[in-house]
This record gives sequence, C-alpha cells and structure tokens, in this order.
Amino acid sequence: MGLINIGFGNMVSSERVLSILSPDSAPIKRMVQEAKERSMLIDASFGRKTRAVLVMDTDHVVLSAITPEAIAKRHADKILQADEEEV
Repeated sequence: MGLINIGFGNMVSSERVLSILSPDSAPIKRMVQEAKERSMLIDASFGRKTRAVLVMDTDHVVLSAITPEAIAKRHADKILQADEEEV
C-alpha cells in the first residue's frame, strides 16, 4: 500500500484515491458541501486555500492545499519508485 503526501505531513492511501479535482467549479463545491453535511469531509488544508479535492473510494472527500498537478506527480513518482524496486 502506497501513501501520497497531500501536504503538511498528511498522507492518503494511493489505492483509495478515485480522483484528484480542482475545487473551482460549482459541481465540485456542491460535492464538498454535501460531504461536509454528511460528515465525510476531511480538511487537510490547515486553513490555507483549498487547491485540490480528493475523492476517495470510501465516499470521503479530502481537501488539500497542494495543487492537483503536484499530488498527481507525487503519485506518479510513487508508482515509478515501486516499479524500480520490483526489478
């Protein structure tokens, strides 16, 4: 099981992430609000501006202050690292 650093020492399981989204659109804002109402929202942004919304397979929604591109790069780096270790 690989973990992805989503900022400020917080990690999520790479196997559980369904999507990494930008929080700017209205549908994503609604999804975040609905997750908050259902107590399924995890705010890992530490009070900073939310730059990425991670949707997990457990129906949790995670907010991060790191950009979606940076999180995706960290995820890709983990995959490459795991592939190198297998060889």
